[in-house]
Amino acid sequence: KIIIVTTPSDEPPKQLSSTVEILWRQNKLSTKNTLGVILNKINAPVDESGNTRLDLISKAEENEQLITEKIDAFKNAFKKINIPVLTTITWKTKLNAPRVKDIAELLKTNIVHEGEITDRRILHITLCARAVEHISGALKPGTLIITPGDRSDIIIAVCLAAQSGIKIAGLLLTGGFEISKDIQKLCEPAIESGLPVLMTEDNSFSTAVKLQNINIRVTPDDVERIEAGKNYMAECLDQHWLSEFIEARGERQLSPSAFRYSIVNKARHANKTIVLPEGNEPRTIIAAAQCQKRKIAHCILLGDQKEIHRIAEHNGVNLPEDIEIIDPQTIAKNYIKPLVKLRKHKGMNAAVAAERLQDNVMLGTMMLYQGEVDGLVSGAVHTTANTIRPALQIIKTAATAKIVSSVFFMCLPDQVLVYGDCAVNPDPNAEELADIAIQSADSAKAFDIEPRIAMISYSTGTSGSGANVDKVRSATAIVKEKRPDLIIDGPLQYDAALIESVAKSKAPDSPVAGKATVIIFPDLNTGNTTYKAVQRSADVLSIGPMLQGLNKPVNDLSRGATIDDIIYTIAITAVQAIHA
Repeated sequence: KIIIVTTPSDEPPKQLSSTVEILWRQNKLSTKNTLGVILNKINAPVDESGNTRLDLISKAEENEQLITEKIDAFKNAFKKINIPVLTTITWKTKLNAPRVKDIAELLKTNIVHEGEITDRRILHITLCARAVEHISGALKPGTLIITPGDRSDIIIAVCLAAQSGIKIAGLLLTGGFEISKDIQKLCEPAIESGLPVLMTEDNSFSTAVKLQNINIRVTPDDVERIEAGKNYMAECLDQHWLSEFIEARGERQLSPSAFRYSIVNKARHANKTIVLPEGNEPRTIIAAAQCQKRKIAHCILLGDQKEIHRIAEHNGVNLPEDIEIIDPQTIAKNYIKPLVKLRKHKGMNAAVAAERLQDNVMLGTMMLYQGEVDGLVSGAVHTTANTIRPALQIIKTAATAKIVSSVFFMCLPDQVLVYGDCAVNPDPNAEELADIAIQSADSAKAFDIEPRIAMISYSTGTSGSGANVDKVRSATAIVKEKRPDLIIDGPLQYDAALIESVAKSKAPDSPVAGKATVIIFPDLNTGNTTYKAVQRSADVLSIGPMLQGLNKPVNDLSRGATIDDIIYTIAITAVQAIHA
């Protein structure tokens, strides 16, 4: 099947549809062999030649009504010639923003201070040569400031803005002037905050001309931008027309992009409320704003409203009007009596309860217990223990579970695997390991992954012996007895579980070997080491850890979690809440 992909640029709808119609006829296309047309980069800012340039990326029209009218005009033009428009993909500035690192390499600049050169992206470019009192409007998040290296006043102004928390993309000094030692010392706190500083021998005008001619295509090593682009494409594509021509052949195997789309789609339909105790943490604020805008979940940020708005502004985030911000100090007293009642047998009294509720994680857990929210996500600045302990005390383990465990969704290039337990239980016994396997299989099903469980060990089948192998063998037998509906085998070595050629020689009769989708490790040491090795060496996106076995969904973040990590954790928490 053929899909035509075209970019309108500044062409009127009728002219573009005529061009596509000519192509359609010349190549003898029909609805039998051609699905339709995808209109890409709607509303992209272009120059007179139809090219998108770095200095234009922030100049796209953002009026949603005008964009909708433009899209409708294109759809109507194609409707008249009976060519279906499959989807329209609107220009997104943030998806086209290069890293400061990319610009440094393309301009061949000297790096005075690296800072966050690989993380900060350029959304705006400002050439500053005016008086310092006239540049305050240019000092906003994502801006690359270009100024002669001898303009100490502008350099100081940029550094003051950076020091106050505004994430300037970078500072590019022209003319080959070096910053004086006195100015360097004065600006040291700002530079230490991560501000990249570059220097070029070219003057400001030559630098600006070079920037106009730079290609802003994504570079192969910009994994974050590649993933963001794929995710955005997945969101734009309509599942209804996809399902019309995709014929199911055997078992459905979710690709990572389809899996992420499925998570977000399920979360949207669930319409759940998720509380975020770390409400004043920048990554959490950005993730919550995106979740709210994309209707992944209704997010509640716990924290001081003014502080949260200040942090959002400094990070260039417009908080949606319907995002909820609750000051913990105003509601903590409402949970003192319920907490005392729950923990009275442990010696809890009103004074101790009031003190415990100063911890936002405990407060959020009480909100979850009371049914005021559907799930909780924390851990960007708290330890795993800080997140899980209140949940174990208040939410408690589900009646069907022996222990609380965790899984990671490992997004390999062609499929998604479930790894458990890689975050919670150091050395589970056979009964507990069986419970982890059952929980993980049920979690896989909840996210549309057909569970085939491989119980991992250092030997396959009956080839090995010893306490560790015996534990895995016993756990496998327990699962078979408790849940005969599940497909499970073990002990299996990791390669035998996943590689078909190895499975044929090591476990030819196994119903799981070579095609496992749920990988259960015998202990935390093995699980955590393997998950990190696969994640780093294969550059694999992992979603999790997702906690399982609690009465209500509580999920822990890694303290190194990215904004995308937090978004997907909020989404999986919302999906878990459907089954809670």
